[in-house]
Amino acid sequence: MTTSALDTLLAAADAWAATDPDPRTAEELRTLAGQVRSGDTAAELELQDSFSGPLLFGTAGLRAALGAGPNRMNRVVVRRAAAGVAAHALDLAAGAYAPRAVVGFDARHNSRIFAEETAAILTAAGIQTFLMPRELPTPVLAYAIRALACEVGIMVTASHNPPQDNGYKVYLGGRAVEEDARGVQIVAPHDAGIAAHIDAVRDIPLAASGWTVLPEAIETDYVASVAALADPHLTDRDLKIVLTPLHGVGGRTAQAVLAAAGFDDVTVVARQAEPDPDFPTVAFPNPEEPGALDLALETAAQVGADLVIANDPDADRVALAAREPSTGAWRMLRGDEVGTLLGLHLAARLATGSSVSEAAAAPRTAVFANSIVSSRLLGRIAAASGIDHEQTLTGFKWIARVHDLSFGYEEALGYCVAPELVRDKDGISAGLLLAELAAATKAAGRTLFDLLDDAFLVHGLHAADQLSVRVDSLDLLGAMMGRLRETPPSSFAGSPVAVAEDLAEGSAHLPPTDGLRYLTQDRTRIIIRPSGTEPKLKCYLEVVEPVGSAAGLDEAKESARVRLEAVKRDVAGALGL
Repeated sequence: MTTSALDTLLAAADAWAATDPDPRTAEELRTLAGQVRSGDTAAELELQDSFSGPLLFGTAGLRAALGAGPNRMNRVVVRRAAAGVAAHALDLAAGAYAPRAVVGFDARHNSRIFAEETAAILTAAGIQTFLMPRELPTPVLAYAIRALACEVGIMVTASHNPPQDNGYKVYLGGRAVEEDARGVQIVAPHDAGIAAHIDAVRDIPLAASGWTVLPEAIETDYVASVAALADPHLTDRDLKIVLTPLHGVGGRTAQAVLAAAGFDDVTVVARQAEPDPDFPTVAFPNPEEPGALDLALETAAQVGADLVIANDPDADRVALAAREPSTGAWRMLRGDEVGTLLGLHLAARLATGSSVSEAAAAPRTAVFANSIVSSRLLGRIAAASGIDHEQTLTGFKWIARVHDLSFGYEEALGYCVAPELVRDKDGISAGLLLAELAAATKAAGRTLFDLLDDAFLVHGLHAADQLSVRVDSLDLLGAMMGRLRETPPSSFAGSPVAVAEDLAEGSAHLPPTDGLRYLTQDRTRIIIRPSGTEPKLKCYLEVVEPVGSAAGLDEAKESARVRLEAVKRDVAGALGL
């Protein structure tokens, strides 16, 4: 960095520290600037990154490491974001109505203060504002948006990110959007509208009072509504469950839901039961990460459990583990496997009229949906049940917008089983229905893995895997995608490419997105796209193996494994790895 550029950077840091309302981040910034002035190269890089922003609205809002500067999550950035959201909500209202907003927060570092200051800013802008009574799961906030008919919902959370991160998730609802999008995360053009208002922010008034702190009844109402999703005809609740909230805020709410639905044999992983923003027992608080469920599986073995249910820290995702009948070993199910089980369960309930939707007593069209990177098996299950099926871009901001949605999922452990209650992924309601399915299956002398095998016999064995490439620079992602566009692969695992689609061009069914999709002659599917939240290139692979009989299942599974490994090698080669 040139001397003049460094001087400009240090001047910006000094100015930020002088006006930062948080004395802790102001002092951290002064210390960092002092280290830079002393010639500390690492400190210079850190300061440069902190001021390389501003943070941009991405997946439904903001998410970044905590710290000072425009490229970090802090009180200055959150205040500007709140002012931008308020201005956008007032623009949408255009004087025709008075907007209402509800603000929630998890137990991460600074979540409460970010939420409280957001409530103060929204109130000062003339928006009737409700604040959650304490740290609660994201699905409770998403429920409150619809239950309170709010035009705006804001959740302060970084979901399953590392402990040094926090985030700001924005929803629209009420009169601000059409019926199918009420309580759904923002998409274009709202992200750009909010960003434009943030850029225009100057003075940010904070009200000293005037917002309403919601009573504990908001959680109680959510619990009762979700517990009512359970099938009243299922009388056998003989299921021993181990539950972990992974140091997040979902434990109490999930326990209450399970208990209200009749599942009272629940053991919570003791060392992960209480919210802790440092997540001391896991390297990464994401149920998908290796080792995240180790304590839960140890507990399950100790108590002789039938099922492990794990929520991520804000409880909008759920993971499932069960014992494989052939070995007795515990195994975490893949996201697509859980999506398949829920699809089978909900399709059966729709067929018998035992729907999870209270509103489904009235005739309506049932639609299942999943993201384009999730398994194609859900579409086959839906078709066999006479249920419409749609594919969307990745993310629940797209899935939850599907008209007449009955069930939606994405392979990254996100499931929406009751869109009339929560128009977003909800790991607590999904966990309840998975417990219900496991109990019914156990009562019939079968296992969840038997149900998956049944589906494979009817629809073919669908097996999936991923290849993720983490990079140090986002420029490398563009370079790899460019390489594929310039030199497209002609085959994968020996099967010629039959269809190659550049998803950036968009289609009648999908908005444009940076991604490539390949279909080979043997029905192998490969989708390659940059991650929306991490510096990663993500490659989603799926093969389909025909299965003639139950006796051929093991052979089909081995063949699928071999094919997936071959596809993975070819994808890596196409990327130049």
